[in-house]
Amino acid sequence: MARRRACPALAMAAWLGFPAAGWAAEAPAHPVRVVSMNLCADELVLRLADREQVAAVTALADDPRGSTVAREATGLTVTRGLSEEIVALRPDLVVAGAFTTRTTVGLLKRIGFPLLELGVPNDFDGVRAQIRTVAAALGQDARGAAMVAAFDARLAEVVAAGKPLRALVMRPNAFTVAPGSLGDAILRAAGLVNVAAELGRDRFGQVPLEAAAFAEADLLILDEGEPGHPSLADALLHHPVFDALRRRGRTVSIPNRLWTCPGPQVADVVARLAAAARGRNAP
Repeated sequence: MARRRACPALAMAAWLGFPAAGWAAEAPAHPVRVVSMNLCADELVLRLADREQVAAVTALADDPRGSTVAREATGLTVTRGLSEEIVALRPDLVVAGAFTTRTTVGLLKRIGFPLLELGVPNDFDGVRAQIRTVAAALGQDARGAAMVAAFDARLAEVVAAGKPLRALVMRPNAFTVAPGSLGDAILRAAGLVNVAAELGRDRFGQVPLEAAAFAEADLLILDEGEPGHPSLADALLHHPVFDALRRRGRTVSIPNRLWTCPGPQVADVVARLAAAARGRNAP
């Protein structure tokens, strides 16, 4: 008779002194030990939770080059998303991304940890819904409602370009945004027409330099690189073709951290793009 192998997830739970099942049933009414497992989860958790609720965030959270909550993350425990790190923290809520750390997420599900997985919103309604979902999971509904209200107020302040301009987003490694994505919703809210749709790119598509050069975009939207931190991914954005467009006032740079994650900060991206479009439209 073949020997049965022990389930690694249950073995880890037993080793750490957890019951074989029913961990979620022991959780308090509102979580008091929250662990977030990707940067976008970090940003919402740190904006919505009480600091004492947060047991750990990722190592990306306190890096101001890519995080909008670097100050809030200072001094908190950080993890690399490894199963043994998360389990040892004994969280009563884990907030994860739908496309990251899948092995760890799968193990946590098998152990029975309360888990909230965040997707990638495609529009502003999705951003609002995600804020409310995280706030409810944290027991911070009022704080979530206030964040959504502030988000909507910021959007309402934006004065879109009077004349629609053709815009093309060029991010590191020549990635762009296309119809159906949150990035496209941001462009439309700023009064811009997304040229990537004409180039036939899907939402995760790349745009060759030649296509960008001949797209006849009125405004080229580039990621704002961090001074003193060059990278191969950003090299294309410093090509002489783009430098020439900069000299002609046809580019606008947006800090990467503002639109890496679908949080309330994307309203600031809308405002910056609308201002740049108005500047291009000015006589």
